[in-house]
Amino acid sequence: MNISGRIAVVTGAAGGIGSAIVRALIANGAKLVVATDLNEAAIQTSDKIIARHLDVANEAQTKALVEEIEKLHGPVDFWFANAGVANGGGPEAPDSMWMLQWNVNVMAHVYATRALLPGWLSRGEGHLVTTASMAGILSTVGDGVYAATKHAAVGYAEWLAFTYGDKGIRVSCVCPGAVDTDMLRGSGDGDAEKAAATIGGGDVATPAAAAAAVIAGVTEDRFLIYTHPGLQQFVISKAQDTDKWIRGMRRLNAKTEALR
Repeated sequence: MNISGRIAVVTGAAGGIGSAIVRALIANGAKLVVATDLNEAAIQTSDKIIARHLDVANEAQTKALVEEIEKLHGPVDFWFANAGVANGGGPEAPDSMWMLQWNVNVMAHVYATRALLPGWLSRGEGHLVTTASMAGILSTVGDGVYAATKHAAVGYAEWLAFTYGDKGIRVSCVCPGAVDTDMLRGSGDGDAEKAAATIGGGDVATPAAAAAAVIAGVTEDRFLIYTHPGLQQFVISKAQDTDKWIRGMRRLNAKTEALR
């Protein structure tokens, strides 16, 4: 789908990759971008960018937003499910943290598709772009909750892609590496470079560079979209020898724990 002249929704758009995607969509000719976040006041608006408060873990809010946009502006063509949360820990994490990440990182995508699919199927087109993580294909040191929910996010996006692809519905799954966002800095005690060392795949990218990679991937109708060229090789290496990959992750885990 061509972005020019289209209506898009971006969740988690108050900062980081989300706000950069909003700007990139406008630069690529989007007719209107509805930028949503829990922190609506932090969203920068313009004549083509409108801000809306949205708790993506609330299905009723998601459905109401889709209905409002389509009533006032026209059909939603693109939905960028970018909102996410991290820093959960492992089995010791409370159920509330597990459920928060499950609801934001996975169920938000389910709620969006429930609201959008009927219209998209009727029109024969629509593009869902979910933001997962390399943690959803590889894993991540120190945050089992995030790794588990992001794996689920990738799996759901993949299922949607092959289930609805012949009906005109496009699905892309963004798997960022180290991008200089508050989320990344939070996982590295405020140090983006330190956090990036546990991810690999290249230097810390700017949100603008990540957004450019996302727009290119969406325009080319790619399913998996990487923010760093080197990340695909990590995926290949893991698939070729998973036991070797686990041994490498054990060493990285031990190194990371020693630095804490």
